[in-house]
Amino acid sequence: MNEATETMKPERDETVEPCVGQQRRVIRPGALRLGYADPPYIGQAQKHYSHDERCAEVDHAELIARLEAEFDGWALSFGVNLPALQEVVALLPEGSRVAVWVKPFASFKPGVNPGYTWEGVAFRSARPNRRDVATVKDHHIENITLRKGLSGAKPSGFCLWLFDLLGAEADDTFEDLYPGTGGVSEAWRNWQRRQRRQAVQLSFEGV
Repeated sequence: MNEATETMKPERDETVEPCVGQQRRVIRPGALRLGYADPPYIGQAQKHYSHDERCAEVDHAELIARLEAEFDGWALSFGVNLPALQEVVALLPEGSRVAVWVKPFASFKPGVNPGYTWEGVAFRSARPNRRDVATVKDHHIENITLRKGLSGAKPSGFCLWLFDLLGAEADDTFEDLYPGTGGVSEAWRNWQRRQRRQAVQLSFEGV
């Protein structure tokens, strides 16, 4: 080892979070980048979004690679008919997980019985295995939205659960790659404001 190597110091403090059965991942301190993708589900683009030229069939391999490369934590909503489920799960990187949104009230399709009443959410938490917060469940139960103007729009409770899955903190940045109605980004801004207000209140109480 030469002298230059001996005197080198890391540019920033980083810790590695050990994950049982998962890939070890460097966790950076401070604000992190979070991303969410809710693209047209595999095989559904033409059926539900033919009016929107931006909603062609999505290359999920490319999308997942982008999420991994650009974000510290990310989530991807996907359909759960068997071909779609098999394709997405096969593409997921080591260290990611799959959660479930269960819909007690859902849209039933003619000729499909039993009906599909859940959707998958693949995710990688930006801050996994934390012990300073309550354990987050890997399922969420909430009805679908109605009259939002776009098929697949996510309800408010889903958004809050999503932020918990990602291990979000108020100073993080969040990008919705398929904004649709804009509801998820609006929920993020509202959540950020609440978190910051609570932090200010706690700081005053501690004085």
